This record gives sequence, C-alpha cells and structure tokens, in this order.
Amino acid sequence: MEYNTQQRRLPLPEYGRSVQNMVDHALTIEDREQRQICANTIIKIMKGMFPQFKDNADLNQKLWDHLAIMSDFKLDIDYPVEIVKKESLHVKPDMVPYPQSKLKYRHYGRFVQDLIKVASDYEEGEEKKQLINLIANQMKKDYQNWNKDGVDNQRIIDDLCELSDGKIKITVDDVKFFEQRTFTQRRRQANNNQQKRKQ
Repeated sequence: MEYNTQQRRLPLPEYGRSVQNMVDHALTIEDREQRQICANTIIKIMKGMFPQFKDNADLNQKLWDHLAIMSDFKLDIDYPVEIVKKESLHVKPDMVPYPQSKLKYRHYGRFVQDLIKVASDYEEGEEKKQLINLIANQMKKDYQNWNKDGVDNQRIIDDLCELSDGKIKITVDDVKFFEQRTFTQRRRQANNNQQKRKQ
C-alpha cells in the first residue's frame, strides 16, 4: 500500500489527489477540443467542492488560476479569463510598514490611546464627558484582561490623566464605571440563565 506521504507533493492540496489526477489526465489528452471539455468539467467539480463561495465574483478567476497552477501552466486550452503568470507566484510582497512609535502602556493598546488624544481636544460639554466615560471603562476592561487580580478605579483615572498629558482632569466620582465581570463570572451567569429557562 502506498501512502499519500510517499506520493508527489500536491501544488494545491485543498483540492485533493483525485482532482490532481484529473488535471494530470487532462494533460495527456491530445485532442484540443476534448482537452477543453475535460478542463471545463474539472472546473465544475472544483466549484462543487466549495459551495459556500458560489456567489463570490472572484471564484471563476480563482478556479482557472488554480487549474493552471495544478497543471504547472502546461495545460494548453482556451482559458475564459486571463490567468495568473507563473513568475508572479514567486514574487514576495512588499513589507508592510508598521508604526514605530512606542506605546506608554501597551495593555491599553493604540486605539484607546488615540481616542484619549481625540477626547483631549474635544470641546467641553456632555459629549466629551460621555466619551471620557466610555474610554475609562474600556481602559478598565483592557487592564483587567492584562491583570486578572483587578484594578483600582483611581489607577485608571491616573493613567487617563497621564496619557492625555494632563489635559483630561477628572476624579473617580466623575466617571460611572460599569460592572466589569470576568469571563468565569459571565460564563457562570449564562449557565444560571440557561438552568432557569429549562425549569
């Protein structure tokens, strides 16, 4: 018995060895018209393997590209779309530039610290108070994800003041902190609710 690991490596293993065998067979067909019919049939089979993507506009392009790749670009047929070039498959994409600025408190993340800058320059009023309230609650949630022992509300207020460069000056009484429950507490509550529904 021959194991798959002993056979040649598939270029696109997601289609399986059976589809690869069909592609290999299509390469041996000498009559161009019959080869085209065979290729169309293979595409139909490949399309049937992923029904969840049947409404995807790019699916047709992708399948013909994959057929070309599986045949090592040797299948001489009339492709209904312009297929990917073999050379472009081995080109490395450009490096994604990542922001180099360092975060003062990494556990809050960049998004929260950007929000604090926005809130700092916000016009005084009810909207600013609500925004600061939401930011403080998000900071508390982020801090608890990082430190499971909990956090003192005053610590959040101090960090908020520091991250805003002193522009946001509030006290613990100015912020209405929501009840922060741990994952275990939320899970326990969900189980209790489920038990009540069963009774």
